[in-house]
This record gives sequence, C-alpha cells and structure tokens, in this order.
Amino acid sequence: MIADPGSSPGSASSAGSAVAGRRLLVGLTGGIGSGKSTVADLFAARGAAVVDTDAIAHELTAPGGAAIAAIRAEFGDAAIRADGALDRDAMRERAFADPGARRRLEAILHPMIRAESRRRLDVAEGPYALLVVPLLVESGDRAGGVDRILVVDCPVEVQVERVMRRSGLSRARVETILAAQASRAQRLAAADDVIDNGGPPDALDAQVEALHRRYLRGG
Repeated sequence: MIADPGSSPGSASSAGSAVAGRRLLVGLTGGIGSGKSTVADLFAARGAAVVDTDAIAHELTAPGGAAIAAIRAEFGDAAIRADGALDRDAMRERAFADPGARRRLEAILHPMIRAESRRRLDVAEGPYALLVVPLLVESGDRAGGVDRILVVDCPVEVQVERVMRRSGLSRARVETILAAQASRAQRLAAADDVIDNGGPPDALDAQVEALHRRYLRGG
C-alpha cells in the first residue's frame, strides 16, 4: 500500500473464497520491480484466469473511477489531479508521512478491490486462477481462498535498478519503498512456489510452464 497507494487489498482471502472450492486459486505476489505482471501475462497466455488487484485499484482511482468521490470527500481536492484521477504521487507522499492517512485510504479502496476481485474471479474462465496481490505477504492473511502463494523473486539490487529505470525515482526513494514492504526473506518464507526473475526474461518461460503443469493437476 505504501509503495503504491491503493494498489492491493490487505487480504486476498475474501476475494478468493468464491472459487477456491472448484478450482485452484494461486496468490501471485512479489516486491516492487520483481516482474509480477510479466509472470502473470505468461500464465494468462497459457489459459489461466488472472485477476490483478493493482489493475483494479488503478481503474477505481482513474478519472470517473468508483472510488474518486469518496477519496475527494476524505482527503479534499488536493488528492485529485486536474484530470479527475487520484494524485498517486501526492498520496504516496502523504502515506509515507502519515500512516493514518494510508489506513483511511485503504478503508475506502480495499472493500471495493475485494468485491471487484471476487466478481472477476467468479466470471473468469480458466482451469485455475491467479490473483495478483502485491502486498499479499505483508497482509499476513492467506486464509479462506488462496490455496498457494507464488512469489516472483529477484535480488534487491535488480528490483532497485528496474524501478529506477521505469519510474525515474531516485535510488533513495526506491529503497524507502522497499523498506516498507516485506523483505525478500519474508516473502520466500511464505512462498509455496517461487519463480526466479533475477535473470534474462527468456529464463521465465520454462519456470512458468512447469508451474502451469502443476497447477493444472490441482497444485
């Protein structure tokens, strides 16, 4: 949440409970810059149902998004950009400085994200489902729907370089974001499955294929 305000609900459990009984639900997670979206796309190309809570959060906070009115009421016009979207940079700064502000934003967004995740999982077709939750490990709650946790892993220095390259943030800022997330060791300790994304992109495909085959067998 601190890394990207509104990016993911604190718990994946309620979002997954509707589908766990009839097909495997995998919680896909990883630190900023780990390559979660790339891995999710590879699973989707193999027919998996993929629901990304970060994408849902962006839709909710885009111009005209369902969360904008409540965010404006809670935080004022300063939280909204001129185009009507959430000012993510301003909210990120505010969340870093004031944990209470972060919790208030989460109270608005997380129920909406959970409800929309649940709806999309209910209608998505695929032999198994992946729920992409950036802060799944940080939430400390996997009960009730996520059958397995898949962590996309890479060295911290690789994360830093990727985020700096794609976002233009300074090294100090990226390291601050990383410090607010679960550590690499904590994510690996929570993982049922791990994909190593510390190397070239073409090294991912074989790893995804092996897990895809396992997930087709029910995990």
